[in-house]
Amino acid sequence: MNFASWPTLFVVDVEGNGTNPPDLVEIAALPVRAGVPDTTTAGAWLIRPERPVTARAAGIHGLTNEVLADQPVWAQLADAVHDFLGQNWISAHNAHVDYRELHRHLPTWKPAGVIDTLRLAKATYTGLPSYTLDALIKHVAPDLSQAPRVGRHRATYDAYATAQLLLAMAGHYETWDQLVAAAVPPSLPGAPEPEEEPTLW
Repeated sequence: MNFASWPTLFVVDVEGNGTNPPDLVEIAALPVRAGVPDTTTAGAWLIRPERPVTARAAGIHGLTNEVLADQPVWAQLADAVHDFLGQNWISAHNAHVDYRELHRHLPTWKPAGVIDTLRLAKATYTGLPSYTLDALIKHVAPDLSQAPRVGRHRATYDAYATAQLLLAMAGHYETWDQLVAAAVPPSLPGAPEPEEEPTLW
């Protein structure tokens, strides 16, 4: 895979407050440049949600109402996040969820495409018993020594781990177009146009 041929891409992850629909409490956007996650220019935001963080959600990611009490609300961050993401490609694990929540919070945001590492993993590593992020980390064993020290289920860590998994899987494909064909769900931006069936006339 020639990583120099890739368009600008951000690996993203979002965490919510546990309500339905969720308020965002954390967003990470990690650029991948020349096949390397670029932590020096990554975007990361903590957000004070409108509704309290549920005990279950706080137990997963550790972002309690007390931790978020002094953080800005979404209205103060929306423009900055929108401008940071631009119209670039994004990638996420189980990308429908992250794309849906980002688009719900940024209704005018239109990424060039959405790579789903869950879909890509199912195409790349057939027959695994599980395709969760933890299962893929165990299977692929990517180098996470430079990952943020906040740990799993925090957006910055999960984005870094997802980026490393994406790069590992990309090595199984010769071109960007092949990767896109395997990784972009048909319902999300960037999906290849289906070939038209030949007709008699």
